[in-house]
Amino acid sequence: MIIFDEFERYLEEKDRAETTIRGYLADLRLFAKWFLVENGEALTTKNWVSSDVRRYREHLLAQGMKPQTINRRLAAVASFGNWSVQAGHLGSNPALHIRSVATAALSPKWLEKKEKAALVRAAEKDVQFARTRYPRLWISRLRDATLLILLLNTGLRVGEFCALDVGDLKLSERKGSVTVRSGKGQKQRLVPLNAEARIFLQQWLLYRPVVETNALFIGQRGERVTARSVQRAAKRLAKAAEISNVTPHVLRHTFAKSLLDSGVGIEKVAALLGHSDLNTTRIYVMPSEGDLEEAVRTLG
Repeated sequence: MIIFDEFERYLEEKDRAETTIRGYLADLRLFAKWFLVENGEALTTKNWVSSDVRRYREHLLAQGMKPQTINRRLAAVASFGNWSVQAGHLGSNPALHIRSVATAALSPKWLEKKEKAALVRAAEKDVQFARTRYPRLWISRLRDATLLILLLNTGLRVGEFCALDVGDLKLSERKGSVTVRSGKGQKQRLVPLNAEARIFLQQWLLYRPVVETNALFIGQRGERVTARSVQRAAKRLAKAAEISNVTPHVLRHTFAKSLLDSGVGIEKVAALLGHSDLNTTRIYVMPSEGDLEEAVRTLG
């Protein structure tokens, strides 16, 4: 739809992240599909009203969707409403006063200390085993272990991680850093590297195949690593460590929680994660399910 193309340009001008833009457009197309079925006419910039959004919210609730999913779809519709008003198509945003769905105030999933240690050990063992038994395979296993350690110790988003080039690294014996060029909202930031991350990165750079691309992490054909391959690597090593539901985002959460548990101030954690709003970082201060279970166990 042409109006969606115009809306996409609006989001780009607002400097929204590429993933956010794709998500909003996908969610908006679902709203348009529902609108056509319900009202018998195609969605335009001028023919929708607040009751449409309320009925859409009720429809999503009836489908049994998670609150986060419903709120994300409503946010896309609200953003479309903001653009419609700014473009002069509507006098007011029909989604302005539509309530979001309440969510449980629990922090995101992260790995406990024992789980984190088990995951790192599994990665090290995987490289060691592959080097002695599968000489042709061990370079890719070294890559997987390095990317896992880097995610655990920097908290990068998977998109930021995949976009890293060799030139984004600065390494020396006693210190190092990585420059995140493709942060959310196109914001750059510098993330220091601890000793564990530096050791793995130095080894990876030593054995990284010589290819034309400047990508830090590459696939078997010399192409830049993809989010899917990073997710597969994390899942495979988590399985070896007998840990379930480990994703790059869980590793990001683990990085944040580990910093806060070590006494690092929330402002510094927010800067390292690339958060522009401290409220986004405060979710890591909330209790996890494990924290609540431990609290109940104290009752005996």
